[in-house]
Amino acid sequence: MEHFVWSADPVLLHVGPLQLRWYGLLFVGSFFVALKVASVIFKKEGKDPALLDNLLIYALIGTVVGARLMHCFAYEPDYFLAHPVEILKVWKGGLASHGGLLGVLVAFWIFAKRYKLDYVWLLSRMAIVGPIVAAAVRIGNFFNSEILGLPTNLPWAVVFSRIDNLPRHPVQLYEALAYIALFFLLYGLWKKLTPNATTRIIPGLFLTVMFSVRFLLEYTKTKQADYTWDLPLTTGQALSLPFIIIGLVWLAWGIKKVKNEEV
Repeated sequence: MEHFVWSADPVLLHVGPLQLRWYGLLFVGSFFVALKVASVIFKKEGKDPALLDNLLIYALIGTVVGARLMHCFAYEPDYFLAHPVEILKVWKGGLASHGGLLGVLVAFWIFAKRYKLDYVWLLSRMAIVGPIVAAAVRIGNFFNSEILGLPTNLPWAVVFSRIDNLPRHPVQLYEALAYIALFFLLYGLWKKLTPNATTRIIPGLFLTVMFSVRFLLEYTKTKQADYTWDLPLTTGQALSLPFIIIGLVWLAWGIKKVKNEEV
């Protein structure tokens, strides 16, 4: 069976010693797309969309710092503890989505305190656009031929020829498509729900769906952590479980609160 062969250069453009990589372009570009959608939400709910310019900076810093630290200490702790200066070399790659979420949660809390916004309101609206960034990151991983899927002979398998000649699950694209679908689900709900119901329900739904997808798709991924443990779970699954539990509890609480308020 002939499979699609992926051999794209992860570098889009060379300018002297500088490189413009597809991953970086998609990562930064997704924040600006999310910003445009968020501005629609802010305007409709009577918030000043000019705040989003500063929020973008907070979100970028929080995401990168959190994602980098989580990658270093959850996936390759021995190496980075032995070479701490390498933690600063973000351009070499190595970002973990779980840490990115934790970092952005802290960044949003600082932002909400500074600009006197309700923190949960802000979280719920940013949860709507968050999957845009998550999808772009996974497409960037596809361009980098990283976070590879397990070998398979399925018709849509992809050969990442920069790595080897094995047809594999294009798990990066599985995740990207799931996150795009999640964005449309959350945005559609925002348009139908009351503002209060959106605040109550959306964060829990975001956490439950996003990290359930991540948990399940780990079964089609190659091992990423450089160490082993006794649990029958990958590192990604173990990190996803707390978010799933929090999401389910939040969702149940939110739905109950909304029903009680409608009575």
